[in-house]
Amino acid sequence: QVQVMESGGGLVQPGGSMRLSCAASGSIFSINAMGWYRQAPGKQRELVATIARSGSTIYAESVKDRFTISRDNAKNTVYLQMSSLKPEDTADYYCYAEIGRAYWGQGTQVTVSS
Repeated sequence: QVQVMESGGGLVQPGGSMRLSCAASGSIFSINAMGWYRQAPGKQRELVATIARSGSTIYAESVKDRFTISRDNAKNTVYLQMSSLKPEDTADYYCYAEIGRAYWGQGTQVTVSS
């Protein structure tokens, strides 16, 4: 059994910063990729960023140079540092951990508004 749980999220003003965390727990030998997707109201879920166990990263064009993904393999945790937030970053953010297959968290809401 594997559990994935996000933390962080909430309301932030445009231009502000926020950090999301996501921890995987349970029967884990090794996690391959970890990452974040988001889904805005009325839109499809989209990739935000992903990070391999080696540390190599992929970002959506819309968040490059504003968001930074990192991970702590010893803690089975992935982070998403978001800065220069825009109203269009408002969405539910979902974390996943690839352990044979993708395990998903329940999501955390991020609202960027003044």
